[in-house]
Amino acid sequence: MPEKTAMERYYNHKNGRIYYSDRGQGLPVVLIHGYLENSEVWAGFADRLARKYRVIAVDLPGHGRSDVFGDIHGMDFMAGLIKELLGEADTGPVFMTGHSMGGYVTLAFADLFPDLLKGYCLFHSHPFADSPEIFEKREMDIGMVLSGNKDRIFPDSISRLFAKCNLEKYAGETERLKKIAAAIPERGIIAALRGMMERPSRVEVMEDNNIPCLWLLGGMDNHIDSAEATAKVQLSNKIKIAILKNSGHIGFIEEPERSFTLLDSFISSIQGE
Repeated sequence: MPEKTAMERYYNHKNGRIYYSDRGQGLPVVLIHGYLENSEVWAGFADRLARKYRVIAVDLPGHGRSDVFGDIHGMDFMAGLIKELLGEADTGPVFMTGHSMGGYVTLAFADLFPDLLKGYCLFHSHPFADSPEIFEKREMDIGMVLSGNKDRIFPDSISRLFAKCNLEKYAGETERLKKIAAAIPERGIIAALRGMMERPSRVEVMEDNNIPCLWLLGGMDNHIDSAEATAKVQLSNKIKIAILKNSGHIGFIEEPERSFTLLDSFISSIQGE
């Protein structure tokens, strides 16, 4: 099926707007980016998906071209905004893919609006609440932003998205992602950090609901130990796990071919159910 030209759209919510792009035809596949990112991180990956599916890529509040809506952007709040946006876009039930923080939003969506999901993918994400160490790190980052030093966060945080062995290969992508992160306003960064800090564990959402889930993890992820994470979840036959052995925390860039094949195969398999 030929790719439909991407259409740039805004969803109006109260006194702000949420940006999203809409392209392709078929089953709606919603792409939710991570912290310090925007919908542009999906780039060619989204274009390839749009040859087969209707692809909607959203800028989360405070990121990209979307507005800041308050001091805290909770995962439930962002899931609710996406639900409203999809209603306006008249998608019906969708398949949702969430990268990192976008996975937290996806799990909130699965918890709150399960009837609107045909399935979902956690892409370098997990269902757990912040550990004390991560909570403390987020507090430190908030302090750094409040002191006017937000740019000190980016070099290390963006580089750590990639496996160490991939940094030279993807030097251009690293710089592109740093520019995306640098454009995010201070209020947007702080609101996202606070939202992640307050989120609950959603292990039971993965374990107990009947929604098909593809859990993609990186074999060289600097943030998530795949063996440790999967051991904490009672896996059902509705959850498929795949490890991207040559990826860190951003496999759709580090291993785009395998990432696409895994995602496409999983979506195709649940469409036949």
